[in-house]
Amino acid sequence: MLELRIHGRGGQGAQVACQILADAFFRGGAWVQAFAAYGGERRGAPVTASLRVDAAPIRLRCDVERPRHLIVLDPTLLAELPPGSLDVEGRILINSSTAPCGRLAGAAAYAVVDADTIAGRVGLGSIVATAMAGAFAGATGLLSLEHLLAAVEAGSPAKKHENVEAATIAYRKAAAAAAMEVAR
Repeated sequence: MLELRIHGRGGQGAQVACQILADAFFRGGAWVQAFAAYGGERRGAPVTASLRVDAAPIRLRCDVERPRHLIVLDPTLLAELPPGSLDVEGRILINSSTAPCGRLAGAAAYAVVDADTIAGRVGLGSIVATAMAGAFAGATGLLSLEHLLAAVEAGSPAKKHENVEAATIAYRKAAAAAAMEVAR
């Protein structure tokens, strides 16, 4: 079973990104389970959203403790991740223009994508959900662009074209970066 967790702040779209990824995996034939946890219910408060994906029905009903992948929408939240909060072979995808320094919760690998710039460029402001969902799909190769974009269109309450564009740009950038990493 694949488990992933998204860390963000209220208003960045962590829950939307989780729902879009769940829909994209479902469109690919997987069973999914998605849920969110809110701290203080206000804009800017830390938020987590979790996703489980499997080839069979998922009967587990507990928090995701050690996900295989972390998606971090706000890099300031990296300092709050406790050691051991990620699978030993896990990957972290971070919304950042530069590689972060310091502890990365024991990740075997990490990738960065400047989702803030992508979202701003296409007219989404500070909502980075679709860009990060696209980057995750491109970096991991676990989702097809076709399923991802169908899920983005279905899950975008407004600005469908802009959200599709953000997901596509981030997908292509992350896929290109992952291909370069493999070539090394």
